[in-house]
Amino acid sequence: MKFGLFYEHQLPRPWQPDSEFQLLQDSLAQIELADRLGYDYAWAVEHHFLEEYSHSSAPEVFLAAASQRTQRIRLGHGIIQLTTNHPARVAERVATLDLLSKGRVELGIGEGSSTTELHPFDRRYRDKRAIWEDAVRCMLPMFWESNWAYEGEHFKFPARNVVPKPLQQPHPPLWVA
Repeated sequence: MKFGLFYEHQLPRPWQPDSEFQLLQDSLAQIELADRLGYDYAWAVEHHFLEEYSHSSAPEVFLAAASQRTQRIRLGHGIIQLTTNHPARVAERVATLDLLSKGRVELGIGEGSSTTELHPFDRRYRDKRAIWEDAVRCMLPMFWESNWAYEGEHFKFPARNVVPKPLQQPHPPLWVA
């Protein structure tokens, strides 16, 4: 059996000026302790505009901080919204985190959950599955190909070498929500 932590970074009102600061500092301290205690995973979500539900709009930054405070615990994206992020930027950030963490990244990907999150990024809820599928087809080869081009319905990407490449090959373990 494996054990882990899962962070939504929920923050109910009322908020104080240092509430978000304290929330993130407490979470990092918990992950440090979990690493010392032998926990297997620490996961962080990506959500946008869900005020009390989740203050976790930049999980790659949070997980990078955790990577520098821990030695063994695996660091998971649970999930990266491929509907609101460009596939090349996701591949770059995930590979960078994988290098910084010495190969401890778990890559969770998904569509996003609601119109609250999708509409500000000019994405329609009814299109999220098609956008996600197109993003996956575009992104995955970026982890191992040195000259990748892609022409899809929602993403077009000219031939480029997306760098850096992740430590784990062909890519970090993949999870889908």
